[in-house]
Amino acid sequence: MSIVQLDKVTFVGLTEDRERLLQDLQELGCLHIEPFALETENQAATGASAGTREALQFLRDYPQRRRQSKDIARFDALEIERKTLDVRQRLQALSDERDFLIKRIQDMRPWGDFEFSPLPEMGGLRLWFYVIPHRDMVLIRDLPLVHEIVKKDNRYCYVVVVSESEPEGMPVNRTHIGSRPRHELEARLEEVEVAIEDVQAERAYLTRWYSLLRENIATLEDKASLDAAQNQTYTKSGLFALRGWAPHVRLAELQGYARRHGVHMDAREAQPDDNPPTYLDNPPWLAAGENLVNFYMTPGYKTWDPSQIVFVSFALFFAMILADAGYALVLGAFLLAFWRKMGASPGGRRFRPLCLAIVILSLLYGVMVGSYFGVAPPAGTPLAALHVLDMSNTDLMMQISVCIGCIHVILGAVLDAARYKSLVEGLASIGWACIVAAGLVFVLSTAFGLGILKPLSVVLIGTGALLVLLFTAPFEKPLSRLLNGLLGLTKLSGAFGDVLSYLRLFALGLASGSLAAEFNHMALGLKESIPGVGIVVAFLVLLLGHVVNLVLGLASSVIHGLRLNVIEFFNWGLKEEGSPFRPFRRSER
Repeated sequence: MSIVQLDKVTFVGLTEDRERLLQDLQELGCLHIEPFALETENQAATGASAGTREALQFLRDYPQRRRQSKDIARFDALEIERKTLDVRQRLQALSDERDFLIKRIQDMRPWGDFEFSPLPEMGGLRLWFYVIPHRDMVLIRDLPLVHEIVKKDNRYCYVVVVSESEPEGMPVNRTHIGSRPRHELEARLEEVEVAIEDVQAERAYLTRWYSLLRENIATLEDKASLDAAQNQTYTKSGLFALRGWAPHVRLAELQGYARRHGVHMDAREAQPDDNPPTYLDNPPWLAAGENLVNFYMTPGYKTWDPSQIVFVSFALFFAMILADAGYALVLGAFLLAFWRKMGASPGGRRFRPLCLAIVILSLLYGVMVGSYFGVAPPAGTPLAALHVLDMSNTDLMMQISVCIGCIHVILGAVLDAARYKSLVEGLASIGWACIVAAGLVFVLSTAFGLGILKPLSVVLIGTGALLVLLFTAPFEKPLSRLLNGLLGLTKLSGAFGDVLSYLRLFALGLASGSLAAEFNHMALGLKESIPGVGIVVAFLVLLLGHVVNLVLGLASSVIHGLRLNVIEFFNWGLKEEGSPFRPFRRSER
């Protein structure tokens, strides 16, 4: 659970050596490039283009691909990408024009096919077109307008008004039919349809290169990334400079490379006024926690890595909200079926341990609350002996949820305090940990009848309030320090609300279990009330009901499991947001 120490690295060398350096750095894959804030002709930096994947998707979506070419000698990946994107752009433009023409012709059809006379021949008068419902026709009879009803149908009257300017008081907005006659639009539509067929023919021809393009997509993306990196260097008088951030553990490797290739390299630790990116480093089996954290925010470089805590707490919250061992077994079956397929991609391998943890914790918690597709185990059975939590015991489940919330918030506040080099700066966070701990002690003393613990809660809340009051702004002048402390204490209601937010763990779990039991009761009633086919109807209701309940449970578990981590927990544990470490490296890795 750590944020990797980074050093600021600067390379300086001859301009002719720049491309080789960038290619080698891309191979090493350990440098986060930081553009120079200098105005040069090459300063405008762009990231790796998504054009290659867009071209690949465009060719893949064509329903009838040509026979795939294997002639690598005739294959130019950049040229195929350029032609494909050009065809895609032209096809999109023609399709948009076709849709416009179809709509405009449809709007013009009730008015007939005609051409507008020049305005001088009309004496400065213009034609204004309206589609008016029959019930609103009475509203224009008293208007001083010259108008003509050119067509009627069962709903509308198609009215033309002759006027120098747009009439006022009309019950509807005017209809825009343009200045071109309908026969011209229809002729243009025919041309566009033919052009679309021609462009589709070009697309069909390009599909013969689909397989080779897919195999070379990494090369194209690496080229785009290399071009972007060149735009982020500073060049002047035959020299170039490149700046970035590299992990401290890779510094010796970069220095060795610079010595071998005659490139000057300067490296120094991050200074207080620097803003390095954040490089999270976790074991592979906990790496999915990084994805959960970065889903909402990237921790600041000077904060701490919450990935492992979020990994565990998300899996636990997911289990408490799902609250059914039967549903956990279903998820386990799906995980087992897709386990090998998930292992085929880096993202799948990262999330497999998290999915496994969710299944195991959901199964254990489902056994503890004694829910198997909403059915409790019969008394006297081994499963009944493992039924140690009663979901219907509202007081107990609320106390458990609040205790979990207190522990989660306390942990966040303590870890936030631990990140400061100066103890004084972290005392305010310790104070909030004491205040929340006072609430936890009070809940435990009430739940277990331990009155001896209540004085401890008073001591904790007093100590915490004093720390918050005195150390919210420890380096301010006395009066400002006191005012900031009083302002800090106003977060007490926020702390209370955040802890109570964890009641959703109990509430959503109870709702899921109650809904499952209700579907079971409904299916049993249908079976008994409908002889013969009742069992089929009951089975369908049971199947549909539990599928819906499982889907709702999964949605709630993901949404609220994340929310309790990234809202309530981060509110007390992470006070600074950073930017992710994006190494300049090859796509094949």
